[in-house]
Amino acid sequence: MRRRLIQSTLAVVLVVIAVFGVSLVIVETRTITSSAQDRIESEALRLAGIVEANAAERRPIDSDALAEQLDPGRYARITVPGQPPVEVGERTDESVLRGTAKGEQGELVVVEEPRSIVTEEVGRTLAVVGAVALLAVVAAVALAIRQANRLASPLTDLAETAERLGSGDPRPRHRRYGVPELDRVADVLDSSAERIGRMLTAERRLAADASHQLRTPLTALSMRLEEITVTDDLATVREEATIALAQVERLTDVVQRLLTNSRDPRTGSAVPFDLDEVVKQQVEEWRPAYRSEGRAIVRSGKTGVRAFGTPGAVAQVLATLVENALMHGGGTVALRTRVVGNQAVLEVTDEGPGVPPDLGNRIFERAISGRNSTGIGLAVARDLAEADGGRLELLQAQPPVFALFLSRTEPERGEREQTVR
Repeated sequence: MRRRLIQSTLAVVLVVIAVFGVSLVIVETRTITSSAQDRIESEALRLAGIVEANAAERRPIDSDALAEQLDPGRYARITVPGQPPVEVGERTDESVLRGTAKGEQGELVVVEEPRSIVTEEVGRTLAVVGAVALLAVVAAVALAIRQANRLASPLTDLAETAERLGSGDPRPRHRRYGVPELDRVADVLDSSAERIGRMLTAERRLAADASHQLRTPLTALSMRLEEITVTDDLATVREEATIALAQVERLTDVVQRLLTNSRDPRTGSAVPFDLDEVVKQQVEEWRPAYRSEGRAIVRSGKTGVRAFGTPGAVAQVLATLVENALMHGGGTVALRTRVVGNQAVLEVTDEGPGVPPDLGNRIFERAISGRNSTGIGLAVARDLAEADGGRLELLQAQPPVFALFLSRTEPERGEREQTVR
């Protein structure tokens, strides 16, 4: 591109020089020749006046005096009636410019100048024109190189940005070049980089959430299937299979919720449901795991509470809290249901050391963990709660008390979105 810009600029300059330079040379040549001719004729008239004055006073022609009046390099021939011709200067055999003048008494003065003098003057003019043309070419090349670099460098930089974007590095560069068209391309690339960055972040977040949220259901499902394979009791097989099918349904709901939240975290499908059923299901599902650890999981509080939310999402939130209590807590884990005004509150507490004081509510931020875990579970749980207009809070750090607040009446859509924000 640089070469093309330089060549095109140089071609334009050469055409301009060729058109205007040749015209200037022709005009200057004619002007110099005409000026020389005029000077010679003026010289002839001046000498004719001197000769005419001498003739009027009947004085002889003084060639030495006329030689002093004649410009160097010129030749003059003076003819006076009744007198021999007088020649002043040296006559040349080369081509000359000639000027003549006549007096009132028949005097004739002829002045000649070699054309070589005019040619030398024309040559000096051509040299000046050529030097100016050369300077113009040099300036044009320098300007073309500067403009080529100004245009080519941003294009190279934009190509590198596009290549970097295609290789998976979506960081916008925010570089501008002072050229509106190139700045527009840079704006589009930066916008694309930001969109791709958001898409990659969402994909990584979905992968991390899926890995975290599916691990526990798959483990529980695997345990149920193992129970089926080692027992010959048909009733036990039927019971375990029924529980396994319920877990598969919840697992399907987990996947659906993760996909839905990855597209729009505010999308909820709240319906009225019996909170006791979700609590009972979680207690029964986690009781074998707690029993194997020598711990207990119990439920208490108000019964027959109905709330608005997505049962699968609420089950995921509870599963996260119960799993955290199993992994990081200690002693008995209690799930207590209570009613506060228009809200149903489900508290999960244990007898462990609780949340470190330096974390507090930051425990809900992604990648924040007090026990070297992934730091994803509580963040996803809070997103799931907020998607249906609820909220998940840490009411007490030591011993830990987590509370899930759910509305007992269907919230308006605007209120739900306001809660999410």
